[in-house]
Amino acid sequence: MAFFMLVALVLALLAPALLLHTTTTNTGGARARPAGALAPPSLMQNLLYNGPSYNWGLAPPLTTKRRRRYNLPPGNLGLRVIGQTFSLLRALRSNTDDEWFRAQISKYGPVSKMSVLGSPTVLLAGPAANRFMFHNEGFLLTQASALRSLVRRSILTLTGDELKQVRGAMQAYLRPEMVRRHLCKIDGEVRRHIDLNWVGRNTVRVLPLARKLSLGIICSVVFGQDGVSVTEALAADFATLGNAILSLPVKIPFTRFSKGMSASARIRKVITNIARKREASLTLQEGDIASSADFITYMLILRSQGAHSLTLEDIVDNAIAIIIGARETTYVLITFMMWYLAKQQNILLKITKEQDEIARNKRPGDALTWDDIAKMKYTWKVAQETLRTVPPVFGSFRTATKDIEYNGYHIPKGWKVLMAQSVTHLEDQLFHEPRKFDPSRFENHASIPPYCFIPFGGGPRMCPGNEFARAETMVAMHYLVRQFRWKMCYKDEIYKRDPKPMPIFELPVELTLRSPDANADA
Repeated sequence: MAFFMLVALVLALLAPALLLHTTTTNTGGARARPAGALAPPSLMQNLLYNGPSYNWGLAPPLTTKRRRRYNLPPGNLGLRVIGQTFSLLRALRSNTDDEWFRAQISKYGPVSKMSVLGSPTVLLAGPAANRFMFHNEGFLLTQASALRSLVRRSILTLTGDELKQVRGAMQAYLRPEMVRRHLCKIDGEVRRHIDLNWVGRNTVRVLPLARKLSLGIICSVVFGQDGVSVTEALAADFATLGNAILSLPVKIPFTRFSKGMSASARIRKVITNIARKREASLTLQEGDIASSADFITYMLILRSQGAHSLTLEDIVDNAIAIIIGARETTYVLITFMMWYLAKQQNILLKITKEQDEIARNKRPGDALTWDDIAKMKYTWKVAQETLRTVPPVFGSFRTATKDIEYNGYHIPKGWKVLMAQSVTHLEDQLFHEPRKFDPSRFENHASIPPYCFIPFGGGPRMCPGNEFARAETMVAMHYLVRQFRWKMCYKDEIYKRDPKPMPIFELPVELTLRSPDANADA
C-alpha cells in the first residue's frame, strides 16, 4: 500500500511536466481528425481557472484536538495529496462535472470538504454561498499563487484597499459611456477580422477564430493604433500565458507555468516600452482625457492628474489583466452561441430577423451604434442563456487567509474554498428545465433570484468589463448572422472542459455566404 501511495505522489508531482500542452495551429481551416478522437490531454496541468496553489506545506494539519474543537464541514479528504483530484479531472474531461458536484452535495450537503490537488477544500453551494464568496473574498479570501505570479498587481489578484483603487481606475475606463465611444473601433476590428478569416472560405474552425477575434478587439482598445501590431507580435505569448493561468504553479522547465512566466516577461517588456513612449509624448492638452484614448494612454493621464496613485508597473499589469479577462471569456461565448445556433435554426431565424431590422435602418458601411446594441434584445437573451448553460469558467477557487465561520461550519485558515457556477445555473429549483436551451427565460429578469446567474461574478469582483463583453459579442454576432449560414462538420461533436469548455474538434463548420438583402428565413 505504501508503495502505491509513493507512486501516486511521484505522478502527482511530475504531472505538470509529463502532460505538456500540444499547441494547435491558429488558422481557420477545418482539420480532420479520426471520429471520436479527443484533443491532447492537458487537464492535469491546468485543472482550474484560479485553481488552488500546489503547496506541499498546505494548510497546517489539524490535530485531533483541533478537529474536536472545530465543527468542520462533512465530507472526505481521501488520500493525502490525491484526494478527489483524479475523480474531478475525469468529470471535467467527460463534461460531467455538474453531476460530480451534485453527487457531493447530495451526499454531504451544501457545505462539504474534499481534497483537490493536495489542498483541503470546502465546496460551498447555492445562492447564499455565492453571495458569501462575492462579498467576503476581499478581506477573507485571496487568489491562487499562479495568477499572482503571472499577472502580479492587477484587478485579478489584489484585495482590500489596493483592489478598490485599481478597480476604480478600471471602472472609469470600462464604464458604459466609454464602451460606447469605442464601439466604432470594435465594429471596424470585427469587419476586418471577418474579411480576412471568414469570407471566401468554405470551412472554418470557430474556436481558434473566435479566440483570434477577441484578442484583436481588446488589443485595439488597450493599445489604440498599436493594436494590430501588438496582436500579431504577442498572439502566441498571450495564448501561452492564458494556458499558464490555468496551470499548477510548479517551477519546472517546460511546464505550462514555466512557459507562462517566460511569456509574461516578454509581454510585460513590450507593453512597458509602449507605455514609456506614450508617457513621454503626453502633452498638456491631454490633461483633459480624450474620449477616444486607448487604455494605456487613459491610465497614464489619470496618473499624471494624480487621480489614482498608479505606478507604471500597475498600468502594465492591468493592461495584461484586461486582455486576459476579455480574451479568455468572450471567445467561449461566441463559439458556443454559434454552436447552439447551428443546432437550433428557429433561434437563428429570430436573431437574424432582429439583426436584419437593425441593418435596414442603416446606410451601407455605417458602423453599429450603442442604440443598435440596445435593440439586440433577443440576441442578448441568447447570449445569456449560452452563459448559463455553458459558463466559460466552471468554478472559482480562493484561499482562506484566516479562520472563517460559515453556516455553522469552521473553515480553517489556509484551506481552499470552491464555488461552482453550474450548481446554481443548472438547478431545477431555480430554473425551469435547466438543461433545456431556452432564451425566453431571460425575458423577465425579476424571476431569476439574486446570485443564481453569475457569469460575470458579483460583489467586489463583479467583472468591470461586462458591458464591453456584451458590445463585443453583439457586434460579432450581427455581422456573422448577416453574412453567413453554417453547418457543423461533426453533428455529434461534444465538448469537454480543459477546464474552459471547448468543442473537441474546435467546432469546424461549413460556411455558406448569405446575401445581406436576404429575408430572415434565408
